[in-house]
Amino acid sequence: MHNRVRLVTASFLTKNLRLHWRLGEEWFWDTLVDADEASNPFNWQWVAGTGDDAAPYFRIINPGRQQERFDPDGSYVHRWVPEATEPSRDAQRPIADLRSSREEALAAFAAIRRSSNESSAGEA
Repeated sequence: MHNRVRLVTASFLTKNLRLHWRLGEEWFWDTLVDADEASNPFNWQWVAGTGDDAAPYFRIINPGRQQERFDPDGSYVHRWVPEATEPSRDAQRPIADLRSSREEALAAFAAIRRSSNESSAGEA
């Protein structure tokens, strides 16, 4: 699986669908033949915005924009997604509203940040 697709998938699962990064990491580990024990968990944590080096945690990759930039004719999607009967953007079947799920993820990060700041202020 191309690294760009891994990144888009990880971002979509963790930030748009708000699944725990370990679910995606475990599936990739069990399914892909090139899973790397040294980097796979850290890559998932980075994309999810939860790892040691999670900046920018607020980055949410838009799958539609990625397709526009890197697969404008839909040939990659058409090759790997059997349900895509035509190599085009019209073949996408959204399972989440990207705009609202992005806003929800950003709100969740903001709430965590506020909570962390309040905890830190209370300790001082």
